[in-house]
Amino acid sequence: MLKLHRQHYYVWLAQPVTDAELDEAYVANAIFDAHREDPEFGYRLLHEEVTATGIEVSDRTVWKICSSNEWWCVFGKKRRGRKARPAAPAHEDLVRREFTAEAPNCLWLTDITEHPTGEGKIYLCAVKDVWSNRIVGYSIADRMTSQLAVDALESAIARRGGTVAGCRLHNDRGGQISQ
Repeated sequence: MLKLHRQHYYVWLAQPVTDAELDEAYVANAIFDAHREDPEFGYRLLHEEVTATGIEVSDRTVWKICSSNEWWCVFGKKRRGRKARPAAPAHEDLVRREFTAEAPNCLWLTDITEHPTGEGKIYLCAVKDVWSNRIVGYSIADRMTSQLAVDALESAIARRGGTVAGCRLHNDRGGQISQ
């Protein structure tokens, strides 16, 4: 019926339940009853409820039993958390969502993308000229750092011969590019 091997059943049956296991089971039943009555109680208040019934148990034991049975307070604990680091200042959107250019090297777009490989992830930062619709510079690295964006920009400037004065660079305001 239960698809248990007979031998395993008799081995289990031959093992006696220790007094400590029996005491812990009684304490767990008392904790469960208190938790069922008021699920807002955490382990400290559950400890008070159990000791009020006459069972002597430490709060650490109550915590261990609650933790192993996943009996949590319904409210949870307030997390203070860390203060967020100040973000890089958001720059103005000089393009204003108009992705057209009158001449080469007037507007470049850039972004970083992640590619999974068999050996791990690699990151590609590409710089695209809007006028010619071509990639004018790129950089590949195994870590996404601000140096990846700098290398891609230097690659684009070198490929265009260094004559990029007045060129606007538009990105998605990612952390590596805006640093």
